[in-house]
Amino acid sequence: MTHIFLMTDTISEGYIILITGLFIVFSGLLILTLFFKYGMPVMLYVYKIITKGPDKKVSEISSKVNNQFTGEIAAAISVALHMYLSAQHDNENAVLTIKQARKMYSPWSSKIYSAYRNRL
Repeated sequence: MTHIFLMTDTISEGYIILITGLFIVFSGLLILTLFFKYGMPVMLYVYKIITKGPDKKVSEISSKVNNQFTGEIAAAISVALHMYLSAQHDNENAVLTIKQARKMYSPWSSKIYSAYRNRL
């Protein structure tokens, strides 16, 4: 049985990986570009056909006026909303007290003994 040894250079393998990676990235970008340029308008057209509703223009929308809704009612609603939202934030004093915590010395937590144990 004959053994064939393949000699490969690490630089040439790096170039193959580089070219393959660049090909994958740029082909993905090309596919995304084509999808957003040609696929999205087709999907929007299909969506418009499925919903069967033509887009309404601003002039076609009728505005119904409620004569019972006055400015006083709007002001009362806005004041109630303001009071509700401002009540959510409680006012605290801005004084901070920082106490230094004393740590008791423990040889179990000391790293000096373990770091210098094996030195001569």
